[in-house]
Amino acid sequence: MIAVENVYFTYPIGIEALKGVSLTIEDGEFIAIMGQNGAGKTTLIKHFNGLLKPTRGDILVDGVNTKKTSVAKLAQTVGFVFQNPDTQLFCETVEDEVAFALKNFGFKKATIEKRIVWALNLLGLTEYRKTSPFMLSGGERKRVALASVLAWNPKVVVLDEPTIGQDYQQKEKLRQFIIQLNTQGKTVVIVTHDVEFVADCNPRVILMSEGKIVGDDVGKKIFADFNLLTQASIVPPQITKVFMELRDFGFPPDVVDLYEAREILQRRLNKT
Repeated sequence: MIAVENVYFTYPIGIEALKGVSLTIEDGEFIAIMGQNGAGKTTLIKHFNGLLKPTRGDILVDGVNTKKTSVAKLAQTVGFVFQNPDTQLFCETVEDEVAFALKNFGFKKATIEKRIVWALNLLGLTEYRKTSPFMLSGGERKRVALASVLAWNPKVVVLDEPTIGQDYQQKEKLRQFIIQLNTQGKTVVIVTHDVEFVADCNPRVILMSEGKIVGDDVGKKIFADFNLLTQASIVPPQITKVFMELRDFGFPPDVVDLYEAREILQRRLNKT
């Protein structure tokens, strides 16, 4: 569990990025944190593995205070995949990248090899094992960064803007992959502006604005509350806009994802 207790954070240049944030993320939850640029989203998640330490307040990861624990120790529990994969890729080959943290965490050679094979196969990167990650596309480099984190099997996986640079097909694969991770019991936290992606995933949604949490509920309720979305500078999903316009024809106004919309339309067509 991650417990955020009345956390404030001010950058050295004087910008107060978090203003009394309190939040509890239970084991096995799937969370999407959303809000405009500068809302404090990335600042918040960087506290989860100790990259940033609260100016005031506390963050506890499985009962351990992040102020009193090293990033290296926290990283064994909380795996972090940055928005720009180039900030965390530096090895000469993909396999070296995946193996790097495993070696630092003291895994045995045979275990490291098994985990490299598993992670590369899981993310469709086996053919690139001996390739430099910097020869790959942006989407492929993101998958390498994710593989390097999943290889050590962290309890919590944090993804910062995972859909940037991904086409629809890649996004759908990512959606299915995240749901698979969550089904396997991992806690998954994503930060994203991609409202359509979040609507289709249907996680718990946390809205942030000006360093504070302004909304926290299931996606279906969050995305149907246009006043709340406006407060957080979030545009409603296109499907929700359409069904709001169709409510006078007997359609429910709180449809937020493609899959529910398809079922409702199919039922209506079958009646005609």
